[in-house]
Amino acid sequence: MRTVRVSASKEYDVIIGRDAISVLGTEAKKVCPNATKALLVSETNVVPLYLDSVKNELAKAGVDVSCYVFEAGERSKNINEIAGMWNKMAEEGFTRTDVVVSLGGGVTTDMAGFAASTFLRGISVIHIPTSLLAMVDASVGGKTGIDIPMGKNQVGAFWQPSLVIEDTSMLKSLPDEVFTEGMAEVIKYAFIMDEPLYEVLKNANGDLSDESVLEDVITSCVEDKADVIKSDEKDNGRRQILNYGHTAGHVIERDSGFTKPHGICVAKGMGIFIDACVKAGTLADSEASKMLSLLKLYNLPAEDEITPEEIVAGAMNDKKKRGDILSVILSNKIGSAEIKKMTKEEFLEFLSL
Repeated sequence: MRTVRVSASKEYDVIIGRDAISVLGTEAKKVCPNATKALLVSETNVVPLYLDSVKNELAKAGVDVSCYVFEAGERSKNINEIAGMWNKMAEEGFTRTDVVVSLGGGVTTDMAGFAASTFLRGISVIHIPTSLLAMVDASVGGKTGIDIPMGKNQVGAFWQPSLVIEDTSMLKSLPDEVFTEGMAEVIKYAFIMDEPLYEVLKNANGDLSDESVLEDVITSCVEDKADVIKSDEKDNGRRQILNYGHTAGHVIERDSGFTKPHGICVAKGMGIFIDACVKAGTLADSEASKMLSLLKLYNLPAEDEITPEEIVAGAMNDKKKRGDILSVILSNKIGSAEIKKMTKEEFLEFLSL
């Protein structure tokens, strides 16, 4: 097992490896020594697979476990489910020393974190991500939130977890298409800040079935994210590069009624920006070809029928906007990214070249 230490407004460990869940009880007791109750938040796809084993591990920490289970899918990521979590904790007499534990993918992680950040003005949360996307992105960094009709993650809070347990053996239960979706976030790190990761992914030739390689890849992504948030926890500077592909991707996702998977939409967003950068003359054709080939190697799309006008209109409701200025994330060389400030008109011109 690997351990990555994250330094933000609070420090915590991300423990990565096969059967990492076996240390949950011991580690939970270390970070939440006074907890007597835990709310285990999960969803209908994950519950049959892992709920009982996680409950057993939490019992080793000496806590009474209550469960809140919601219907799997992005459409459950709303204020009504959060209210259900609040009410469950209130009914069970939770105090500020108790803890929320998430067990699931990015939707579960975002919702459980938001519920923890707001109940009694903030209690501890432990994340146990079960999807690749949640392991490399949603569970680390403290972003929490829910969707509203106008956009994805429009309501939320920054709330760092006390512990993250990433049991890579859980990824074996993922459907192929869900694992593929998570690869979009992995590839994002390669494009914006990690050229060695690009080489690993290229050399793996689309196959991450080797457990040691997979563990290396996940660890690299977590280390990359930890490096970024160390200097910019609240997303006002360098952390914005992690939004690469998301400006267009979130609009595609929202306009589908949140029926298109997040990672697929991000991949399409990256593809759209790769094409725009080539047309703008800032990204070499050879470099763009390598980027698009990597997306294709991992069965990810790089195109969508969305128009520049639709992207711009959606982006103007995005949380990344500051006043009338958008922070547009570009990668003009594998392993690096820049934050380019654009007005609405400049962004439309960039996408319409």
